[in-house]
Amino acid sequence: MSIFGNLFKRNKLIHPADLSLVGTDMHSHLIPGIDDGSKNIRESYELIRRLMDLGYDNFVTSPHVMSDFYRNSSDTIRKGADQVRHYFDSKGIDLKLHAGAEYFCDEFFDQLIEKKDILTFGNNYVLFELPFMQAPSNLTTTMFNLQMAGYKPILAHPERYQYWHDQFDQYQSLCDKDIHLQVNINSFAGAYGPQVKKMAERLVDNNMVTFLGTDCHNHNHIDTMDISRRSPSLHKLIDSGLLLNKTL
Repeated sequence: MSIFGNLFKRNKLIHPADLSLVGTDMHSHLIPGIDDGSKNIRESYELIRRLMDLGYDNFVTSPHVMSDFYRNSSDTIRKGADQVRHYFDSKGIDLKLHAGAEYFCDEFFDQLIEKKDILTFGNNYVLFELPFMQAPSNLTTTMFNLQMAGYKPILAHPERYQYWHDQFDQYQSLCDKDIHLQVNINSFAGAYGPQVKKMAERLVDNNMVTFLGTDCHNHNHIDTMDISRRSPSLHKLIDSGLLLNKTL
């Protein structure tokens, strides 16, 4: 049996999921040259066309915003999104692309919340992420301040925060606080490791996931989606009726 065949057998993969049922990719890094995602406008074009071919017809692109590495502003992100839209216009292609951000939970984010200088999408949603080493001490306060300011927080890829893998009650606490959870599609392929895959599946099994994102940075991420789309857990999530991507 081929290596690919062994992979299918080991992971009990099934037919590819129809991503047009998801419709909107609300977590991606498709603006060229402003974070660790697309490097140039040509790559942005190629990535988006490949995602369109998979069934996506609407995009919220979400460059990193963090004080230490990517101090992007709302203005630079909007201008970057305009650049991508204009490039598609020049080729006669109608592109639905909205400017969002993936905010890193740090003091800079707290300052932006206080100034209400936040890029939102859909029903006033805000995507934010945490450090991978440990949960930030300001997390509870930041989530509270977001909600008091009228925002609806979405936590990016919670399955990747391994410090919570032995504390599943932390995920339940987030849901109880009306924090939406967004899982990365490639977590179902084991792209971030087996424990992350297991947690993504557990979150789906417990009906905690309301958003699905590609977190697309490059062509490798889309290549991996060939496996992700065959995950029974992804099928279960899409069929659950809980995903809100289509509402964006």
